[in-house]
This record gives sequence, C-alpha cells and structure tokens, in this order.
Amino acid sequence: MEDLKPGQIVTELDKYIIGQKDAKKSVAIALRNRWRRRQLDKDLQEEIAPKNIILIGPTGVGKTEIARRLANLTDSPFYKVEASKFTEVGYVGRDVESMIRDIVELTVNNLKSRQQDAVQEKAARMAEERLLDILLPPSSQTSAGISNDLDIIPTGQGDQEGQPAGSTREKLRKMLRSGKLDSRKVDLEVADKSSPMVEIFSNSGIEEMGINVKDMLGNLMPKNTKRRKVKIKDAIKLLTQEEAAHLVDMEQVKADAVTMVEQSGIIFIDEIDKIAGKEKSYGPEVSKEGVQRDLLPIVEGSSVPTKYGIVKTDHILFIASGAFHVSKPSDLIPELQGRFPIRVELTSLGAHEFIRILTEPKNALILQYIALLRTEGIEIEFTKGAIEKIADIAVTVNSTTENIGARRLHTVMEKLLEEILFAAPDIEEKKIVIDAAFVEKQLMGIVENEDLSRYIL
Repeated sequence: MEDLKPGQIVTELDKYIIGQKDAKKSVAIALRNRWRRRQLDKDLQEEIAPKNIILIGPTGVGKTEIARRLANLTDSPFYKVEASKFTEVGYVGRDVESMIRDIVELTVNNLKSRQQDAVQEKAARMAEERLLDILLPPSSQTSAGISNDLDIIPTGQGDQEGQPAGSTREKLRKMLRSGKLDSRKVDLEVADKSSPMVEIFSNSGIEEMGINVKDMLGNLMPKNTKRRKVKIKDAIKLLTQEEAAHLVDMEQVKADAVTMVEQSGIIFIDEIDKIAGKEKSYGPEVSKEGVQRDLLPIVEGSSVPTKYGIVKTDHILFIASGAFHVSKPSDLIPELQGRFPIRVELTSLGAHEFIRILTEPKNALILQYIALLRTEGIEIEFTKGAIEKIADIAVTVNSTTENIGARRLHTVMEKLLEEILFAAPDIEEKKIVIDAAFVEKQLMGIVENEDLSRYIL
C-alpha cells in the first residue's frame, strides 16, 4: 500500500476499466486514506472512520469491477453481496451479519491456502520420508506396502548383497524421484472424512449461527482412519497435503485473518437501491427500512461474533452501489446516508467506450476470443470496421431493449462467433478475418427484428 499513490491506483484500474474517472479517483483516495490512518498514533487511528462510498449508475458500467480490481490491487479481503438478499431480524433469510462471517471465512481459507503453498517444499520432503518408511519398514515390523514387490528391497534392514539399509533406502529414493515407482501401489492410512449427518431445524442456516457443528463433533469423537491401496504417485500427493496441513499454524492463520478483515477488508454491497424507499408497510412482511436499520450498526461499526472470534467492523470499507432508477440515495434512512459520505455518479457507456472496452483493457473481450480460438490452431483477426460495427450494434440493442451496459458486448460477441466456435476443431482455414460485412451478415437480421433481438441479444 505504501508504494501505491492515488494516481498509480487509478493507472492500475485504467488497465481493466474504461472511463469512470471520478469513481476511480474516489476509491483511490479512500484506499490511500487507509494507509495514511495506519501511520498515525494508535489513539488517533481509532478515531478516523473509513469514508464509505456509494457508486450510482446503471448496470454494466463498471461499479462491481472497480471494487473487485481495487481489492486485488491491494490484496485486501473482498466480499460482494446483494442488499436485496437480506431480511429483517426475525424473518427467514440471511441476516446482515452473515456478510462479516462470510468475508472472514474467505480470508481464513485464502491465508490457509497461501501458508500451505509456502511450506509445500518442506511438506514434500517429509512426505517422501514417510513413504520411504512405508516402503522399507524396520526389520522388527512386518513388511508393508509394496516392499516385497520390489527386487531391490529385502524384507530386512540390508539388501541381498549385504549392503546396509541406508544404501537401499537411497536406491529407493532415487527410483521414487525418477518416477519408476509411480504405477506401483502402497497401503496408506488416511483420515476418514465422513461424519454423521446432523440436521438443525432453524429459521437460519448453519452459516448464520457462527458455530461449526462438524468441528464440535470432531472434537468429541475419535478421529477415524481407513486403509487405502493407492498408487505411489497419488500417495505422495496425499501425504504432502497432510504434512502441509500439519505445518500450518491454524490459530495464527485465524488471528491474522480477523486482523486483515478488520483493518483492510472491503465489502461491496450491490443493489442498495432495492432497499431504499419511502413506503410505509405495516403487518407481517419484511420492510426495506427494517433491513436498512439492521445494516446500520454493521456499517457504523460494531462487534460481530464469528466462529473465529469477535470481528470489529469499525474500519471495514463499505462500497455500495445501485442504479437508483426509481429511488434516490436520499431515500435511504438519514443515519445510513451519513455513513456513506462519498457519492459518485458513473456515466452510461456509448459506442466510443465500447470500442475501447473491446480492445484496450488487459482482459479485453476480443483478446479473450483470440486466445480461445488459438487453442484450436485458428488465428482470428478483427478489422477496425468490425469492432466499430460490434460497438454500434451493442449500443442499438441497449437503446431498444434493456440497457445492460458493457455486458451487452458479451451477448453480441457470443452470437457473432457462434458458428466459428462450434466448428473450430474441423475448420481447415486457420486464418479468419472478421470484417464489418461479416458482422452485418451475422447480426443485422437479429438487430432489425426487435422482438427477436430481445431474446437473442
């Protein structure tokens, strides 16, 4: 973070997202403010709250992508959730605290995976030693695994020529590393992961309870193991995974995950406009205002119990988004409005932006299709006229049907290349040029028939 200045953050976002300069600037400032806060004294750190953001704009203009790329850029815990999924306390459905539990769970799994990758080399060495112990047991034990199947391995400590057991072990190690033993089988004791089925009848799912019933039962019941006959190639993988899991300090992983979420977590609340509104409802139904009131303490800063400990939400950055076609940000309850001080309006995308989206980003749609068809040995080339025509068609369909922004490009491109993608393995011509005439031939009939384009494009 200390190396990323706001201008650099915007430059990085520009590689993937076209336009929306104001939104990029706002999130870059919010992100840099996090780093600035950490440079202050502890007492002052606690006083500075994150400046949460509301991104306002129609679907398909880059709201979600900005938040997601921002999290990837800074390696921050990130979780996306739709506000419309939440219900009031007391109603069947997901409660708002579940978003905190989910982001912690994701962070724990990511950290655990990274830690296991970091100790992979050591785990592989330990797994190799364990496998050699199985293949070449001490003389006092009964020979196990495949020992008796190998000519070079005796059942005792020395080989047939009277050489010491160490020499035999090294021979076996060389054979193991060279892959000569891969197809042989060995008896391996592995943990039995099957557990008794437990049903809990509740108006909320297990994930909402903050407790892991399987973990509780696992601590009460003895760990079961079962013997499996597996190929040595697979045995190495199983033993390496087991050793890597033992080498990871899970208590430290859990503590680090909670700290990461508290200090640098980003939660993206989509469709917040769906819970905004002035309606006054009375009676047994979920009210939008009720969901907002449940959301307020989480955004404001509170302590949420999770199975990994208490998580404070005071410094989590919340980025909300919504189209706000029917409602307005001012329709949110005043307390919640006050917790989202930064409002940014994203602009609709036109033909010029679509052309840039198709060609400029690192993950540009045209580059994706070129790479996909290259796997079949086909080189596909798009002319400038073809790209302009694709953009024009996307704009036309957006204006005559529902405006779904840049997502329309996906449907147009898929329909355009449908026949080529289907026949690709059998196409003899390995160089295909897509020009404006080809685009028009494939798509104009659908575009001109408005009823048909509603269903196909």
